[in-house]
Amino acid sequence: MATDNDDGDRDEGDADANATPDGPDRERDCDHEVLETLLAGNRRHVDSLPDDYFRDVRTGQHPGVVAICCSDSRVPHEHMWGFDHPGAVFTPSNIGNQVWDEDDGERIVDGGILYPIYHTETAVAAVVGHTGCGAVTAAYRVATGGNVPGPQGVDKWVEMLVPVVEEALERGAVDADADEETVVNQLVEYNVDRQVQFLRDAADVPDDISIYGFVYDFQRIYGDADGRAYLVNVDGETDPAAIRECVPDGYETAAVSLLS
Repeated sequence: MATDNDDGDRDEGDADANATPDGPDRERDCDHEVLETLLAGNRRHVDSLPDDYFRDVRTGQHPGVVAICCSDSRVPHEHMWGFDHPGAVFTPSNIGNQVWDEDDGERIVDGGILYPIYHTETAVAAVVGHTGCGAVTAAYRVATGGNVPGPQGVDKWVEMLVPVVEEALERGAVDADADEETVVNQLVEYNVDRQVQFLRDAADVPDDISIYGFVYDFQRIYGDADGRAYLVNVDGETDPAAIRECVPDGYETAAVSLLS
């Protein structure tokens, strides 16, 4: 037979088991405004899809291009190209749209680029920078005597960009006497060129892969259109006049450079 103490112990234990934590943890656990936004958005996404939306890619993918972009929330990786179906673009991204990573002190081509080239029959690579890039800005400030922004996981990628910035400044490839916004946007383009060249020189990238460099402009730096991807590099060619000669008719105005 249970005693009063036994009942008390059991009740207290049950109360502990069912207790809801008080204080900051409880507040944080119940504050799901962003989560609700995500779930609601996904519900709208699901409701908008036709029944055959994934029909051609349910069992595999063969994207026509791998486009490495900066991890900036203002750069819509697929929508910038106007695709409304899945499987068209393989979209790796990182801080500063860098095509490389480091392994035991050696710079190697990032696996996010190599995977589609080797395993999904992708034959075109695009490097996509963007105006006002925070990563390039941070690297520029470090190169000119400032501190890395932190934390360590961010610093790694900024520090990999610093030599690109230093090289541009040493070569006089950018107008170092201009205001910071101008210099940064020139460095964005220079970085795209440098990333394209790294891919062209890399032994792991087959010679028959076409490589394009773009700068996505949402600040009207290159022209008066929001969201245009300006073509600044085609397989190593950076002269806008030469690029205009090889783009399809009607797209010549997309070939612009801040470095020329």
